[in-house]
Amino acid sequence: MKRWIFSLLIGAAAGAGAQSAGDAALAAGDREREKLNAVRLAQEAAFDAQEAACYKKFFVNNCLIEVKSYRREAMAELKRQEVALNDEKRRIKAAEQITSIEQKSSPEVQQQAAERRAKSLEDERARLERSRKKAEERGEMKQGEAQNAATTAGKLKGSQERAQVRVDKQAAIAQEVEKYKDKQEEVRERKASREKKQREQTKPPAAPLPTPG
Repeated sequence: MKRWIFSLLIGAAAGAGAQSAGDAALAAGDREREKLNAVRLAQEAAFDAQEAACYKKFFVNNCLIEVKSYRREAMAELKRQEVALNDEKRRIKAAEQITSIEQKSSPEVQQQAAERRAKSLEDERARLERSRKKAEERGEMKQGEAQNAATTAGKLKGSQERAQVRVDKQAAIAQEVEKYKDKQEEVRERKASREKKQREQTKPPAAPLPTPG
């Protein structure tokens, strides 16, 4: 009889520990949700600023499409994390409810339930680890895509700048040519004016009129 009562006390203590751990997990989940909301607001503000900056660029539509694409991916990732947190919260609530019911059961049933919970926690840890690795892989892939996009944008900008330099250089050359033509015309006009004056100065005097007879 005493042994059975001792087993019940151990089971009740384990249930209380599970309840405390569950409350801590729920509180941690709430903190994570608050962080996600803060991150979402910060990213929305950043993407809004990037879209506003697009209107100052030459290729406005391309810039807007790229920013919207990154916005969708970022928001989808935040949504995925939020769904995972909500799923974890429901799982903890369900586990707490099961624990509450199991506390009224026999020690044998409690032992089996404890084993099931341990297995469930192990499976959950494995699932979260797989999700974490996939998220890291996606993050590395996105980082590579972002670097490629930045490299392409840098090359395009460099090409545009070189093209602008060529245009400016050609315009400067055309301007110099025009100045040279104007100067040559001015020289020709001065030369013609000097020659005219010289001809007038060296022109023989007119013959005198005959005297009347």
